[in-house]
Amino acid sequence: MKETSVMKNRIFVDSNIWIYLFTEGDGAKNTKASEFILKNAAENLLVISYQVINEVGSVLKRKKYTEQEILRAADDMAGANEVCGFSVDNIYLASMLREQYSFSFWDSHIAASALLSECDILASEDMQDGLVIRKLKIIDVCKNQPIGDGSCG
Repeated sequence: MKETSVMKNRIFVDSNIWIYLFTEGDGAKNTKASEFILKNAAENLLVISYQVINEVGSVLKRKKYTEQEILRAADDMAGANEVCGFSVDNIYLASMLREQYSFSFWDSHIAASALLSECDILASEDMQDGLVIRKLKIIDVCKNQPIGDGSCG
């Protein structure tokens, strides 16, 4: 019997989803972020950037997390996901995305990183749900959006 390979989505996960995962206090969003990460870590390839790790660390620091807790979160993120780097190509693509889509400075870098990492999906919570940039689709994880055969919440 011939084995068939299951095509996995490459999903770039924005920092706000990780922040909901690592913090408490926003009930439904915390739950949806946790369900989304757990389900898709098993069924798809999750991708982040160093920018995402830095943004999460910055928020955790403002929320009075200890350095040990921040490093543990960074280790968890880097160890369980593909981490894409930063390049001059990212800077130029981010600039083009800001022009074309009126993204904020940092959101344009997130979208550029997702595109350069050849992701199919950009999972966020504060970007335009349903927007398609080339082959990259932005989904709002805090809404019930299906990913592949499952759902995120």
